[in-house]
Order: sequence, then structure tokens, then C-alpha cells
Amino acid sequence: MNKFIRKAIQKLPKLTSEQIEQLIDLLADENEMLSVVLDSMEDGIIVTDLDNRIKIISKTTRRLLPMHNETDEKVLWAVISDHEIADYLELHMGRGDRILDEEFYVQKSSLIRVLSFSVFPLVRDKAIMGNIIMLRDITERKKSEAKYRRAENLASLTTLAASVAHEIKNPLASMGIHLQLMQRELERENCIGKESAAEYLDIISEEIERLNSIVVDFLFAVRPMDTRMKSEDINAVIKELLEFTKYELEQNQIAYVFDPSDHLPKIEIDKKYIKQALLNIIKNAIAAMPEGGVLHVSTAVSGDMASIDITDNGVGISEEHMNKIFEPYYTTKDFGSGLGLTVVYKVIREHGGEISLDSQEGKGTTFTITLPLPQSERVMLDWEGDA
Repeated sequence: MNKFIRKAIQKLPKLTSEQIEQLIDLLADENEMLSVVLDSMEDGIIVTDLDNRIKIISKTTRRLLPMHNETDEKVLWAVISDHEIADYLELHMGRGDRILDEEFYVQKSSLIRVLSFSVFPLVRDKAIMGNIIMLRDITERKKSEAKYRRAENLASLTTLAASVAHEIKNPLASMGIHLQLMQRELERENCIGKESAAEYLDIISEEIERLNSIVVDFLFAVRPMDTRMKSEDINAVIKELLEFTKYELEQNQIAYVFDPSDHLPKIEIDKKYIKQALLNIIKNAIAAMPEGGVLHVSTAVSGDMASIDITDNGVGISEEHMNKIFEPYYTTKDFGSGLGLTVVYKVIREHGGEISLDSQEGKGTTFTITLPLPQSERVMLDWEGDA
């Protein structure tokens, strides 16, 4: 409501009938403009009071959401004909939970759409007067994301398959050579000696184990992860892992410093996979400090993310290698599958996080992992007008 109308209402007893008629016309125009704005928005809007009774509902909402005809002054979840959405809103709005981008599949007529729900408190003069529910049709976005993921997965799988084929060639070639040597020995007049046969068979056995390792790593890299998310104290997880690696660090003359944040809440993770990802980074740090050094691990809150920094003062990584460090089967080590950091990347992305690194040759490397924090604080949407 604009300031002119507010002032006019305050002077209502002093106004003439003609002025009152003009004021009513202004109010009607403003109300109509508000309706036009709401109905023109691509997102659906519902406004409720403190008892969750509907005060305002836009046409877009009625188009997107299966609802009963009568909605005015009705409790929100009582007019929604989709039971899953109605039950969810009744449970979470009833106890004042924050709802942000909660997704539901909705069938209306013959179409199945994906709707995203967010609920914010309606605030006036620092007092909560009700709720604003925002609906967004994200069907096309979901289709685009799925199409992009399929293309990305296909490209990754193609690269990974080519890398596996390359890795398999070497042990197969070695096995072929030693089988030929055994065959030549057997074709001689004197049969192959037990000592020579044992030597050839040992080498073939080692190569079979190597092939098995390549296949196991490949399957882990391409299979969907069966993550079981639980609310965990990431500081406790890191502390447990550092205790586990303490003796290996000591043997390599590496001291470690852990600097946990006191303000970090519990986050949703699969403890097993996160420990494996962090262990892979620590193993890389140990390999980067052949003469010993210091491993520094810290946690912090960064916006709506939890961050984990793992820093070593080792040999560092060149810019050329940094661009390829997360690629499958890329390694600078004499021994190793080259999948260690690929696994780390996959685990972190599966948790909705990101991983990056900063490194200088001769000075050391820092890996930074960010993981989403739980959405616990409600966003206050201020409204200067009437509910």
C-alpha cells in the first residue's frame, strides 16, 4: 500500500464522499495491479496467515498444482488434492520447518511435471504474519540436467574405457610373452624345469592380480555409489582418520596439525566414502613429502558450505599436471592406478560438494573440499504491505 493511500485512510473521517470514492478507486486499482503482477509471474504464489489459511493464490498456482475448487480461507493442505504434497506441507509447515526447493512429481491431466516448493515467513514490522509459498515448474530444467548428465557420463565413460584398454594392454602383453617362453621351453627335448616354470607362473600370477585390480577400480569408477547419508560431525570423522594414519605419518617423518572449526554443525555424509576420499588425499600428501614435512588439516564454515582444507608442504604440482589431476588413470607416480583422485572427485560430487586445489612447485599443495550445510535457518522475507 503506497504512502498516499495510507495517509488518506488516516484522514478518512474528514474526507468528502467524492474523495472517499476516489480512494476506493485507487485501492481497487492497486489491488488489481497486484493480482495482475502475481498472475503474470511464471512462479506460483500462495500467501497464508498464521493459521495456514489461504489469503492470496495466483492463477499460475492453480494451473500448476492439483487443487480443489474452493480455496478461500481454507487451510492450505486441505485444498491440495495431491496427498504427498499435502501431507508434506502439513507436517513441515505445522511445526515451522524451513522448506527450500523441495521437489515433487505432480500429474495434472496427462502431464507429469516437477514442481519445486519453497516456504518463507511473511514478515511485517519484524513480526511474522503468515507464510509465502513459492512454486516453480522445473520440469524443463530437470530434462536439460538429465540430458547434460547423460552426455557427460557418456564422455567420461568413453575416456575411462580407453584408459582401461590402455592399462590392460601391458599386463596382457607380459602374460603373452611369458606364456610364449614357457611354450618354447616345453617344445625342447628336455621339459621345462620346475624352477623356470615357477618363475614364469609367478610373473603371470602377478599380472593377473594387476588385471583384477584394474577391473575393480574401473567398476568403482563407473558404478553408481550406494551412499547412505547420516548426520555426522565432520571434525570427529577427520580426527578419527588422522589417528588412523598417525603411525604412517610418523614413519615418513610427517607431523600433522588439525585446526577444527568450533562453529561447524553436523552435515549429511556417508562416513565410509568421505573417509576414503580424505584418506586418498592424505596418501597423496605423504607421497608429496618424501623428506618429511607438515600436514595441516582445517575445517571452516564458508557461506552455506562446510569447507575442509588439506595442506602439505611437499614438492607441489606443476600447472600442466594440475589441469589433469582428476582425470582417470592419470598419475605422475611410478606405481599406482591413477584413480585415487578420480575416486575423491566422484565421492565429493556425489555428496553435492566441490573439490579444488592450489599448488606451487617446491612449496606444497592445498586441496579444498566444500560440502553443503543443512538448511536450518529460515529466510525472512519482509513485506511492507498488508497480508
